[in-house]
Amino acid sequence: MKSAYKDNKGFSLLEVMIALAIVATALVTLLGLSQRSILVQDKIQKLTSATLLAQQLMSDQETAAGRSKNSWELQEDVFPEPFENFRWRISYQDTLISQVKQVTVTVIWGRPEKNEEVQLVSFLPAGDAG
Repeated sequence: MKSAYKDNKGFSLLEVMIALAIVATALVTLLGLSQRSILVQDKIQKLTSATLLAQQLMSDQETAAGRSKNSWELQEDVFPEPFENFRWRISYQDTLISQVKQVTVTVIWGRPEKNEEVQLVSFLPAGDAG
């Protein structure tokens, strides 16, 4: 004769609660990873935008250096829409070669204490060679 205890093929309440605890832990972890992924994506997007804006400014500086004399003074401003959250600064420094200037393009965004910025440095002819 078979025992009634061995014929029971269902799950006990304890097994169901353990399974739910494991699933809940996995879901909470996945939701946390999803939010972290969104934050990282936002940071990467801002970094990419700032880099492209800095490259554009540096390109403009290289073009202007070839066409006319530059004032070689510090310049600062804010980008127009849709990049109004980004600020830029262009500074110039003398080098050991008098006909060459060091140009630093900085694009800044976010809060100053977080120090979110991209810098490009290049060397351009000063225009007084010749």
